[in-house]
Formats: sequence, structure tokens, C-alpha cells
Amino acid sequence: MTYVGQSASAAQQGTGERATVKDVAAAYVGLTKPRVIELLLLTTVPVMFYAARGVPDLGLVVATVLGGTFSAGSASVFNCVYDRDIDEQMRRTRRRALPRHIVSARAALVFGFVLAIASTVILYVWVNPLSALLSVLANAFYVFGYTMLLKRRTTQNIVWGGIAGCFPALIGWTAVTGSLSWTPVVLFLVVFFWTPPHTWALALRYREDYANVDVPMLPVVKPAHEVGKQIVVYSWVMVATSLLLWPVADTSLFYPVAASVLGAVFLVEAHRMWRRTRGTEDLSVIQPMRLFHTSNLYLSLLFVAVAIDPLLAR
Repeated sequence: MTYVGQSASAAQQGTGERATVKDVAAAYVGLTKPRVIELLLLTTVPVMFYAARGVPDLGLVVATVLGGTFSAGSASVFNCVYDRDIDEQMRRTRRRALPRHIVSARAALVFGFVLAIASTVILYVWVNPLSALLSVLANAFYVFGYTMLLKRRTTQNIVWGGIAGCFPALIGWTAVTGSLSWTPVVLFLVVFFWTPPHTWALALRYREDYANVDVPMLPVVKPAHEVGKQIVVYSWVMVATSLLLWPVADTSLFYPVAASVLGAVFLVEAHRMWRRTRGTEDLSVIQPMRLFHTSNLYLSLLFVAVAIDPLLAR
């Protein structure tokens, strides 16, 4: 079995092994970054529950999830194509499809465009034009704003580049209501302020990788203690923003209680990591992945609370 978009000999020179059909299929799936998609959908579907003040139409959920999956997947594919030079040099990414030469850049680009077109058609036809437009804007911002413009130029790359990951909250709301309001904007901002602590914790773990490829992530250009301080600041703003949903959206008491408990757990872990950075750059002491995994759990449970709240109110 030859590599997609390459000759067998070129493929063998790239990795020394032949790709099976299973390898190629897994490579295409991997290009879409499924774990990122899972997180994005987790901020879409619960918002649909809240917008519907109960259980939304199943067909609408399926169409929104499918369109959102294809849209996020296409953005990730374009990111992989553009970053294939640095992905090949980083421990965290060197096993991706393009660095391993299982899929060619041309084939990946075609795949990305197919996903982008399919997502736009699905959202436009079976959801609504506003949701389709927001999806296109999110995709474009991630590819052109973050990947091509910000990532390799500024330490604030993921602060502003992370805006693309906030759009699912808006898309989930507009899918049900056909319009925007302050409720999804608050949730948009929660994800916005969540992104730096989440990403900087991961970047701390892989800062040598980023340094080796000249990507100026904050942990590359600032000492760990300063990174920890920034994480704490963003964490406090994130938790405060999450509590704004109570008065803005007139939730039941369940949501602010859940948001307060989850926020307290997150803040404790953020402060603990900051304390561990005092006087050391040793990652085995700092343990940034503890905060990274806590951030995933926090966002997941917070949006589950968003979905549950209207069900309890009924």
C-alpha cells in the first residue's frame, strides 16, 4: 500500500514503513484533531439545551454537531498543512500524518476544503445561515488569524487566536434561536478567558519544543513564575465571567452553585501551580499537566451545568 499523494519509494524514504488502509484512514482522522473537536462540541450542545430551555430538536442537534465537526476538522487540517514544518521537529506533533508522510500536503488540503464546504452546506441548509456564517468566520480566524498571522509572531498568540475556539457557544445558541443575545456572549467570554490557562499549562510542558521551532509561546519567553502569575489572573477573570451568566441569563440557583464549586477547584489548582514555580523551572516540580487536565474537566462540567440548569428549572 503506497502513501497517499506519494510514490511507494518516497514513502519508504520518509518513514521506512508502508502505510496500510487503516493507517491512512487513521491519518485523515488524526488531521482533524478529534480531541479538539470533542471539546468544541462540548461547548456547543449544552448551549443548545439552554437556548431551547430544555431538550432541543434531535435533528437540529445532529445537523449542528455534524456541521460543527466538519468545520472544526477542516480548520485543524489547514493548521496541520501550514505547520507541517514545525510539527516534524516537535515531540508532541512529530507523529502526525504529514510529518510521517502518510498523507501528502496536497491531499490534506483537498480534504480540508471538502470538510469546509460540507460543513457550510450542512449548517446553511439544515440549521440556518447565521450559524453557517459564524462557522466560516471561526474557521477563517483560526487559519488566517491564529495559524498564519499570530502563532509564530507574538506571545499573545493563543490569547487572541483562541477567539476561534469561542465560536461554538455562539453557534449552538444561533442554531436554536436564529439570533444572538448576551447569554452566548457570556459563554463565549468564559471560553476566551479559559484558553490561556489551558494552553499555557500545556505549553509549559512542551516549552522546549516551541523554543526549538521559534514559536514564541509565553512559557518560552517568560520564566515559569511569570507564566503562573498570568494563568492565575486569567483564571480569576474566567471564574468571575462564568458567574455573570446567573444574572444575565436568569438561571436557577443550580448553575451559580455549580460554577462556584468548579471555579474554586480550578483556582486552587492554578494557585498551587503558581506556588510550585517559585524559584524553579523544573517541570517535574511545577507539574503543569495537572492544571491542563483540570482545565479540561472544568470546562466540560461547567457546560454540563449549563445544559442541566434549564432541565431542573422545568
